[in-house]
Amino acid sequence: MTENLKQTAQSQQPDQPDQSAQSEQSEQSERATVLVTSGTGKTGRRVVERLAALGTTVRSGSRKGEVRFDWEDDSTWSPALRGADAAYVAYYPDLAAPGAVEAVRTFGRIAKEKGVHRLVLLSGRGEPEAVLAEEALRESGAALTVVRGSFFAQNFSEGAMVEGVIAGEVAFPAGGTAEPWVHADDLADVAVAALTEDGHAGLVHELTGPRLLTFAEVVAEISKATGREVRYVPVSVAEYAAMLQEYGMPGPVAEWLSGLFGTLLDGHNASTTDGVERVLGRAPKDFADFAREEAARGTWVRSRS
Repeated sequence: MTENLKQTAQSQQPDQPDQSAQSEQSEQSERATVLVTSGTGKTGRRVVERLAALGTTVRSGSRKGEVRFDWEDDSTWSPALRGADAAYVAYYPDLAAPGAVEAVRTFGRIAKEKGVHRLVLLSGRGEPEAVLAEEALRESGAALTVVRGSFFAQNFSEGAMVEGVIAGEVAFPAGGTAEPWVHADDLADVAVAALTEDGHAGLVHELTGPRLLTFAEVVAEISKATGREVRYVPVSVAEYAAMLQEYGMPGPVAEWLSGLFGTLLDGHNASTTDGVERVLGRAPKDFADFAREEAARGTWVRSRS
């Protein structure tokens, strides 16, 4: 059905913008109150910034913020949800993690009880366990939009691989698998559209970047942008789990996370989608642009302090 709608839209000339409808939508956005869970995370803080720019009343939920929200403490959920009209649901650490399905199901029930009528869920592309969590949240009865993202380009600028880039060597259990890296800004823009515009309820937006790149090709883009050599070192899932434990991650968590990466990077996600373009009407950002922007910011320059 989605493809048919896309073809129909492409076959018609766009209508002139309805100024009164746009004004009404803007007023509705300004009146709405939106809870953003994990509001200081990669996507959460971007969603907060964009909603605030629209004039929406935003609650940025985090463990230590003004609006306390902790996925490991369900006593914080009800106060954060009270009076909210909508919520952006970014489960930590991942929807594929043990316990995520029940946690999300409980969150959805509480949200519905508190009068929240719109939910937008951050999900993982090609994660069977995440689909179970999506279904659990759908049980709430609130209007749900699912945003499934591929691997974030920002994993190299805001995640665990930053230090590897700075050191000139990125080790990861990806082999030669290609991934359609999505920019976190694109995903946040889609999430905000789903939170503030009509027509997204019940939909699943699957988001990727515009092209497939292996880890070696990604690191080559970073090398080009920074003007210094950064190399990719493929390792096994077991080797990567051991590396994580050396950095202080508990053994069971390290093994689960490494296993998740191994599952996601087996090639089944090696394709692109037009999700960003369908929602936003523009092409998704390319990884090369991301690398140049971050290099210009000095993201991968080791601090001298």
